[in-house]
Amino acid sequence: MKLRNPPISFRSPAVRSVTVAGLALLVLPPLFLGGCNRGGTPSTEAWAVVNGKEIKRAEVEKYFRSRGLQQGGETPSSEEALSLKLNILEELINNQILFARASRLGLIATDGEVEDKFTELKSPYTEEEFQRRLKEQGTAVEDLKQDVRRGLTTQKLINKEIIAKITISDADIQSFYDSNRALFNRAEAQYRVANILVTPHGEAQIRNRKGDDAKSEAAARQKLRMLEERLGNGEDFTRLAEDYSEDPISATTGGDMGYIAASGLERAAPALKQTILALRVGETSRVISTRDGYRILKLLAREPAGQRDLADPVVQSSIRENLRNRKVQLLLDAYLKQLRSEAKTTNYLAQQILESAGKLPAQAAPTGATQQK
Repeated sequence: MKLRNPPISFRSPAVRSVTVAGLALLVLPPLFLGGCNRGGTPSTEAWAVVNGKEIKRAEVEKYFRSRGLQQGGETPSSEEALSLKLNILEELINNQILFARASRLGLIATDGEVEDKFTELKSPYTEEEFQRRLKEQGTAVEDLKQDVRRGLTTQKLINKEIIAKITISDADIQSFYDSNRALFNRAEAQYRVANILVTPHGEAQIRNRKGDDAKSEAAARQKLRMLEERLGNGEDFTRLAEDYSEDPISATTGGDMGYIAASGLERAAPALKQTILALRVGETSRVISTRDGYRILKLLAREPAGQRDLADPVVQSSIRENLRNRKVQLLLDAYLKQLRSEAKTTNYLAQQILESAGKLPAQAAPTGATQQK
């Protein structure tokens, strides 16, 4: 059995608090937005112009390649690729508009803030690993730092213009609970479990931050000894899972697989079931051999069956986060639409796709494109 059951509760425990970075738009893309071309004819490589600033084809293509590296899987068809590039371009247009607004409000990130965030981004990697990641994405250090500045600046804008204006009252929480009591009634006990998976063979998709993949039995056992030693020394389970777990689904969430119902445990392998039931909350297991490879488990929470009362701090926190996320999404969507209506944008890529009936020309040809106000 693969412990990947979806959570039963109304919100997944693996879902992180929504900030602008977790929404559809990208405030920290791994590429550098285009230069200025005010008042002149756009260059032949311009795929969009936003208030006089070009977003070039090479920038969209770079981000497109970066997403392909992150997601793996099959090569998209030409139509799917063009659709994704259109979406990327829209995100970059939104980012440019937001950054320009932040600039007018004096919210540009300082050099110190940029350096602190850059150091944080580097911290999970050795210098060699970090340089390899930059090379894979075709990104230079200075480009990444400019992206960091843009991301931090835009986050400041969203904090000031949207998040600071959101309030969730006790009455709001009470109303949501009264209208959704059934969501907080557990039919059976549930166990929130995290895992680190190590397999003795190469994996098609590796999503951990270090790109680490044991490709033999000997390498797997050596990796497991390293993990057990570091866990025994008190290192954080979540961070080790993000760095080393070979589970393509849960590595990016620190190994968190959500809640598993008691009935789901009945269908699990006996060793997994016995281990989870025996663990105390916060405790980490020994290495367990499974059909998928070797696992180290951690029990994050145990929830008994029955109605959960509003007095439960976890229930209140869940409702508050859910309501807050809804408002952030709504207000950010409205805010973007308002800024878009005030901006002067031209999407040359969209016009080219229409004019060529879905085939992308070898070179961008912005002449005669219709501007969007």
